[in-house]
Amino acid sequence: MAISYDYYRIFYHVAESHSFTKAAEILGNNQPNITRCMNVLEQQLGCKLFIRSNRGIRLTPEGEKLFYRVSAAFEQLRLGEEEIERDCSLETGTISIGVSDSAMHLLLIDKLSAFHEQYPGVHLRISNDTVPQTIAGLIRNSIDYALVNTPISISSPLKAVNLLPFKEVLICGSKYKKLASKPRHLSEILPYSFICLRGGTSAREFYQKLFFEHDLRLRVDMEVFTSDQILPMVKANLGVGFFPEAVAEEAIKEGDIYKVDIIEHIPERFICLIEDTSRPQSIAMKAMRDMILETQQEAESQGMDPQGSEGHNG
Repeated sequence: MAISYDYYRIFYHVAESHSFTKAAEILGNNQPNITRCMNVLEQQLGCKLFIRSNRGIRLTPEGEKLFYRVSAAFEQLRLGEEEIERDCSLETGTISIGVSDSAMHLLLIDKLSAFHEQYPGVHLRISNDTVPQTIAGLIRNSIDYALVNTPISISSPLKAVNLLPFKEVLICGSKYKKLASKPRHLSEILPYSFICLRGGTSAREFYQKLFFEHDLRLRVDMEVFTSDQILPMVKANLGVGFFPEAVAEEAIKEGDIYKVDIIEHIPERFICLIEDTSRPQSIAMKAMRDMILETQQEAESQGMDPQGSEGHNG
């Protein structure tokens, strides 16, 4: 038996106010129509719900049972409406972002700071892994967005947008200071211990391809799990390694490490936003996405080419 939701809404207000007249005022209706609807509801349920008297109305035992269920449902609806209102005003919500080390330092930290200041009620979950693992997390819906470095390999329904180009430079510690005295060919760094991200990462793939294009074989002496580990290892004179220039800039200025100019062209890499276009986006997700995409506009205004030669899919 299907009974109109409107009948239960009217029943709730009549039972809550103990009056057909007051319920009519709340609902913007008239008392005869409210009475008629309750008579229909009683007929459809096959029992009396109200006891009418000169002093007003009260619920029958059956009416009490029904009101217990209906009031619980209306309370859930009210809570749902309040949650939606808070979400719409970005007072609540959760966003999960998978991010690479370079993307964290060069882009996301500033965006997180601005977003959190504007929407402090939104809960942020940030995870860090290799690019392939981060993309896998996006595919299995454990994160909402991925902010990673190229090169990447994705297919529909995933979509990538290049946001910010960045350059990596070869750095060395004081022990190898002489190496930075003049520009060097890639072949000249082969005798030195080379520090690089482990196999299966986008950085490893990038540098393997770079060395191969110059008829050289990349030999990695020390593998690290995150690129953040490269800088302190270079400082400790454990070897040389490529590192984002913007992140290494301060340490270079302070003389903690040295930049080795490479004669061969080192292609730019890009930080890109990857999203699953088949998934609906919450209001909080859209707000974060819009803020992240501002980076692309900022890069264009500074004369950079955020799209590069790799296009949207990397």
